[in-house]
Amino acid sequence: PGEAGEIVGLGRLTMTGYLNRPDATQEATWVDPQGRRWLRTGDIGRLDDEGFLYLVDRKKDMILSGGQNVYPADLEAVLLQHPDVAEAAVIGIPSERWGETPLALVVSRTPGGDDDAAGDARARGLRDWANARLGRQQRIAELRFVAALPRNPNGKILKRELRRAHSP
Repeated sequence: PGEAGEIVGLGRLTMTGYLNRPDATQEATWVDPQGRRWLRTGDIGRLDDEGFLYLVDRKKDMILSGGQNVYPADLEAVLLQHPDVAEAAVIGIPSERWGETPLALVVSRTPGGDDDAAGDARARGLRDWANARLGRQQRIAELRFVAALPRNPNGKILKRELRRAHSP
């Protein structure tokens, strides 16, 4: 209870594998010591003391920074507490020192003026505000203001597009 981990499922109605794709099937399953095949959901979750499961984040969105798991949803929740933040998304970008480090992409409630020195100072100020509320291993390395976050038709933020556009 309280510890985050990958969510896997076992049941008679879970898929047995991908058609003609043994590599994808192997990646999507986990075999326990008893030989049972579990389906990896790709989600990170935690159980509370009563056994309720909470989704924390997507496994592929998790940032591995200095050997620590950093969950973007935790950082995004802190950023969304700031009155000037309308939307926020956090992705991992390469870091020579840490392996990966968090980059925050923020849609401001106060549009404009984010492409100049004042915008840079505003971004640093917001980053510092968030970092003062985050754990040491969670600190945001860089914060950038963006006009909008890419979304799919269901409204989900497309982090793969953000990684493609903002990773070096």
